[in-house]
Amino acid sequence: MHKRSILYLLGWVLIIEGLVMQLATIVGLYYNEDDFIYFLIVGLPLAVLGLLIVLLKPKGNVVMYMKDGFAATALSWCVLSLAGCLPFFFSGAIPDFIDALFETVSGFTTTGATVVTSVEDLSNCMNFWRCFSNWLGGMGVLVFLLALIPKLGISQNINLMKAESPGPIVGKAMPKIRNYAAFLYIIYIGLTLLEFVFLFAGGMGAFDAINTCFATAGTGGFGIRNANIAAYDSYYFQTVIAVFMLLFGTNFTFYVLLLSRKFSQAVKMQEVFVYFGIVIVSTIAIAINISSLYPTAYDSFHQSFFYVSSIITTTGFGITDVNNWPELSKAIILIITFIGACAGSTGGGFKVSRIIILLKEVKKEISLIIHPHNVKIVSVDGKAVKHGVVRSVSTFFVVYIGLFAVSLLLVAIDNFDFTTTFTSVAATMNNTGPGLGLVGPAGNYASFSWLSKLVFSFDMLAGRLELFPLILLFAPSAWKKN
Repeated sequence: MHKRSILYLLGWVLIIEGLVMQLATIVGLYYNEDDFIYFLIVGLPLAVLGLLIVLLKPKGNVVMYMKDGFAATALSWCVLSLAGCLPFFFSGAIPDFIDALFETVSGFTTTGATVVTSVEDLSNCMNFWRCFSNWLGGMGVLVFLLALIPKLGISQNINLMKAESPGPIVGKAMPKIRNYAAFLYIIYIGLTLLEFVFLFAGGMGAFDAINTCFATAGTGGFGIRNANIAAYDSYYFQTVIAVFMLLFGTNFTFYVLLLSRKFSQAVKMQEVFVYFGIVIVSTIAIAINISSLYPTAYDSFHQSFFYVSSIITTTGFGITDVNNWPELSKAIILIITFIGACAGSTGGGFKVSRIIILLKEVKKEISLIIHPHNVKIVSVDGKAVKHGVVRSVSTFFVVYIGLFAVSLLLVAIDNFDFTTTFTSVAATMNNTGPGLGLVGPAGNYASFSWLSKLVFSFDMLAGRLELFPLILLFAPSAWKKN
């Protein structure tokens, strides 16, 4: 393990976080709020500390192997969360440290689960920081570093991107990782600005629109209104947000291929078509199932489309209390909570690509039982999937089930009803945010114990980082020298 290289990267993370905190300082000054001072007294020392660490840059061009990339990514996100929660805690906006940490982890992992019972009581700069954490965590802080810093002095930057990018396959539509990372952020910023234009042109206030765009882009779901998106009682706003949630939940490689004019490769992306197929089928099924609850078919379709978009992309925005919906609709919602968005998007969940690979592997095994002498391979987008990828997907599934079971048992100690307990674990591991029961769109996580909140925080980080980078930190052999 190249510990100095990892420390060097952590230094850059502290610099970036300390500097972007000053955006919240500007917001506080603009609205004449006293809370701005906490972003100064936390952010500037973070940046200075990061600069001192960066000055101890390792000599030469260090090769960062897979385990180094995974460890650097996991530690970066831990540091990001621990430092990011300090303004909440020091200001008293969230006076309990565990609660402040939970809220910050939820923000950066784009989960959107909250312990704040009234977000409208928070200052504008605190709400800005909550929502901006969704945006910064959406594409990933290390991807940001790869896009921003031309020479990190580290080889094998692909291992950093693999560790932070969601999904089993990180396709390179460009030969250079830095160019690819920069292109991803250009698309990310472009879509964010485009959504802002639609919302602002429709009459939403600038501050509300900015924060809504941050939470939509990162598929995080934090809002600055107690009623969340229901506060904007306009089908236009809700439809724009629903459409952009789907766009941010799409594999960004699809956009890279389109912009690179590689249309034939783009149209062959099976994951994208399966993703939208699930959205269409789920929306129609729920709309029919809830039709008796709404005055018109259009109303039921609108409610269904928004919530399917919100849950499959793991954004977690809400416009109604789905606890009042029929059981079939709630079952569909629970299923797409686990499925999640596309690989290479800002969404969480198990990922559509993994579902495709697992189903094709099952089909292959059944075929081999019937025709044992046939040679079968798993292919996606017309290309054979390497055995290592299939193996990693299967291993991910086993670890995922194991972590879910352990988390469920620990959270069950709080003795809430099973629906609340089960869906709270599902919502945090899949970075969705709201579940059902007490943690539905109209509820929150404030009533859970400190132990459950720590379990949820671990699950949110594990889910965002695809399990293995965070678990690797607890393997003693990983810290031995290469």
